[in-house]
Amino acid sequence: MEGTLTYLEVLTQKTHKPEAEVLTRAFQVGLRQLWREHILGQYLRQEISREEAITAVGIDWVELAKRQHAAMLEDLAWALQP
Repeated sequence: MEGTLTYLEVLTQKTHKPEAEVLTRAFQVGLRQLWREHILGQYLRQEISREEAITAVGIDWVELAKRQHAAMLEDLAWALQP
């Protein structure tokens, strides 16, 4: 919690914005991130199509998630080799 308060203090000082505005923006950014993770998880589990995922979060995020997922699967396959 102490680190969070430090971030808040520094951001309010450096951006010259009120604490309420910084907190509102942090909430919006965090919620957007959680939404993106939810959509990308659905895409990687094949619960939604690539097109639906792209519409929801953008092609850059979908391609990044796909590359990261492929790399993780390669690492896992390597780790499980006898």
